[in-house]
Amino acid sequence: MTTYRIGQIVPSSNVTMETEVPALLRAREAVAPERFTFHSSRMRMTRVTPEQLRAMDAESDRCAAELSDARVDVIGYACLVAVMATGPGYHREAEQRLHRRTVENGAPAPVVTSAGALVAGLRTLGAKKVAMVTPYLRPLARTVVDYLAQEGIEVLDHAALEIADNLDVAAHDPARLPAIAKGLSHGGADAVVLSACVQMPSLSAVEETEQQLGKPVVSAAICTTHQLLRALGLPAVAPGAGHLLSGAYA
Repeated sequence: MTTYRIGQIVPSSNVTMETEVPALLRAREAVAPERFTFHSSRMRMTRVTPEQLRAMDAESDRCAAELSDARVDVIGYACLVAVMATGPGYHREAEQRLHRRTVENGAPAPVVTSAGALVAGLRTLGAKKVAMVTPYLRPLARTVVDYLAQEGIEVLDHAALEIADNLDVAAHDPARLPAIAKGLSHGGADAVVLSACVQMPSLSAVEETEQQLGKPVVSAAICTTHQLLRALGLPAVAPGAGHLLSGAYA
C-alpha cells in the first residue's frame, strides 16, 4: 500500500478545500488501495477583491517552497479566481513557476491549479458550453466567464452570488445550490459548474444536481481532485462525486 502526500496552497481564510479534497480522497480509499495525507500552506486573504487576490498570489512561491520541505508528492494551488484574475492562461505560468520552486528546493513536485483543473475537467468531459454558479461579486464572476472563453469554453449563463467576505462564502449552504443551478439557462449546456470557487462548498449537492439536470455537474474541488490524481499517475475515481470522478474518465 502506497501513501501519497497531498500539498495544498490555500488562502488563509479558506476552510473548504481542506475539507472537500480530503473527503473525495477518503471516498476513493474505500475502493482503491492508495492512501493519502494532507498538508497545507497559507496565503493571507480574507476578502475576495482584486487587490487582496493580487497580494495573496505573491505569496504562492513561499508556500510551494514550504510544502516541498515536507516532500509532498503533488501540490494543488487552491484559489481559482486569484489565478484567473491575473490574466488569460495564467494557470500555465503559475503551475510552471511553482513547480520550479519545488525543483530549486530539491524536492520536485507537480503543481495543479484549481483554475487549470477546472479547464481540464471540462475539456475531459468534452464540455464546450456550460452554466456556472459562483459566489463572486459580478466583476470577478465576469473575469471567470472571460477566462473560460479564452480557453474555448462558452458560459451560457452564470449566477454571481456577490459574497465578498471569504468566510461568508464558506458558510453558504450547499443545499441551496441545486435550485440555483436549476434556475440557470442550462438547456444547451454540456455540463454545469456547481461551484466555480474552491471556498464555496458544493460536494454534498453534486449528485442531486446531476440527477435533477440530467447532465454532468462538476465543481472546482472535484476538478482539482481529478487533476491531482492524474498528476500522481493514479486512476481518477472517487465515489459520490459525480460523472467526472465516476471512473468514466479515470
